[in-house]
Amino acid sequence: MLGAGCVARPTGDFGRAQPSFTHDTAMPFVGNLAARGRGEPVSQFNQTDIEVEMHDRVWRFLIAEHTSDWFHNTAVELQRTRLTPALDQNFSEKAYYEWLQRTRFKSAPVRYSAVGADILADTDTVPDTFAAICKVIEVDRQRLVTKNALSDLEPEVRAGVDARRAENQSFIAWFVRALNYRYVSYNYALDHLLVETPDERSMDVDAKLATMGQYVDRANRGDFCSQMAGGRAGSGFVIPSRYQTMHIDNEVIDLK
Repeated sequence: MLGAGCVARPTGDFGRAQPSFTHDTAMPFVGNLAARGRGEPVSQFNQTDIEVEMHDRVWRFLIAEHTSDWFHNTAVELQRTRLTPALDQNFSEKAYYEWLQRTRFKSAPVRYSAVGADILADTDTVPDTFAAICKVIEVDRQRLVTKNALSDLEPEVRAGVDARRAENQSFIAWFVRALNYRYVSYNYALDHLLVETPDERSMDVDAKLATMGQYVDRANRGDFCSQMAGGRAGSGFVIPSRYQTMHIDNEVIDLK
């Protein structure tokens, strides 16, 4: 049986997935058999280039390579290759904060900077991920139109169209859950850092979370295709800041 270190997908430069026969061929083959056994749809269609791109872009939201598995990378790989049903719904929002606590940062304010950098990395990557998802939704629509227009398609091909659409919808739903998980984990961490090590850098982190929250709102509504306004989510929905309900003490404290 493979150990946890063997199950997690190998990564190369910049956290990108490395090609691997075990993870790209063997595990998915066995996983598809397992998925069929669970009664889940399995398509034999080749992936389009945009479907490959969507999977590649979403993958970074499913793992956290730099933070000691707070995103449970082994469970993610078992789920991605369909060797198990969905496991991500059992992830704890405390895991990211617990990683921050046990990691030796140079100083307490650096923890806030780390959270802010993680949020910014997610926010900067979301638009291209949304765009890839939008294109996959359109590919599925085109397949359905073609299937309905052609009367002589074999039953297994028709079934393949429906199975691939179900697979794509399931993967997109996983991305939405992953984005929500990151968002609630960052919020949990910020709330607890405010209690543990108060610092003015928390306000910058809170502002970054507000921007991320707009993307989370769009994802939860399935709005992957609307245009962005000024580089930010244009949903008109604003996540209230925690500082709108907190009393700000303006007393100057000498920190010498």
